[in-house]
Amino acid sequence: MEASLSNEQVISRIQQIHQKGGSLGKKSVKSSDPELMRNALYYFPSWDNAIKAAGVE
Repeated sequence: MEASLSNEQVISRIQQIHQKGGSLGKKSVKSSDPELMRNALYYFPSWDNAIKAAGVE
């Protein structure tokens, strides 16, 4: 699989969802933004790791 977002874009989008008060639950993001989820799992071993990297745990 090729990543369509950079590592920095993944982190930025996670931070944007958090700042807007959106849910960062795995199921929620998987249905609302599947591209973000695919790319996050490309760069990080898990969704939780991606959230931690974005500093919004």
